[in-house]
Amino acid sequence: MLRKAWWKVLAVAMLFYTFIGGFLGGVPEKPILNESIRNLYFHVAMWFGMMVLFTVSVIYSIRYLVTNKPLDDHYAIEYSNSGILLGVLGLITGSIWANFTWGSPWSNDPKQLGSAIALLIYFAYIVLRNSITDLDKRARIGAVYNIFAFAMLFPTIWILPRLAESLHPGGMGNPGFNQKDIDGRMRIVFWLGAVPGWTLLAVWITTLRLRVKIIEEKRSEHA
Repeated sequence: MLRKAWWKVLAVAMLFYTFIGGFLGGVPEKPILNESIRNLYFHVAMWFGMMVLFTVSVIYSIRYLVTNKPLDDHYAIEYSNSGILLGVLGLITGSIWANFTWGSPWSNDPKQLGSAIALLIYFAYIVLRNSITDLDKRARIGAVYNIFAFAMLFPTIWILPRLAESLHPGGMGNPGFNQKDIDGRMRIVFWLGAVPGWTLLAVWITTLRLRVKIIEEKRSEHA
C-alpha cells in the first residue's frame, strides 16, 4: 500500500515544507514587495503546476485521436479540470498579491488579461464538451479543441504580454519581482517544495476524479 501511495505522502510533505518555509523562512527585504514576496510559493508555483497539467492533458488528447480509447479522453478532461483549478487559484493569489504591490487586485495589466483569456479558453473547452451529447463526437471534438487551447497558452501567457509595458514581473519598467529579488533560501523552497507539491496535489485530485468516473461508468453499464 505504501509503495503505491509514496508520491501522495511526498506531496503532503512538500506542501508542509512549503507552508513552513514559506511563512517562517527568511526572505530578502525588498521595497514594494516586502513580505508579499512569500506569495511566490503559491501564485507562481500554482501556475507552474497548471502548465504541467495542461501539458499532460493535451498529450492524452493527442493519444485519443490516435487510439480512440475512452480512457485517454477521461485522462485528458480530468487533467484539464485540475489545471483549470490551479489556474483559477493562481489568478486569485495573483490578484491578492497585486492588491498589496500595485494598489489594486485588477489593473488590466497585459499579463492579467492574458491569463484570464487563457483560462476562459479552457472554460470554453468544458462548456463545449458538455454541450455535445454523443460520447464519441464529444471526445473527438474535445481533443481537437484541447490542442487548440494548449497552443493558445503560449501567446496569451508567455509571448504577447511580454511585448507590452507591464507592472507584472518580466515586463518593461516592472517595479516589482524579478529573478534577482529572490535568494537561495527561496529557490530551495520554491523548487523542492512549492512547485512539485502543488503539482502532485493536483495529480492526486485528478486520480480521485478518474476513479469516480470509471466507477460511475461501470455502474451505468451494469444498470
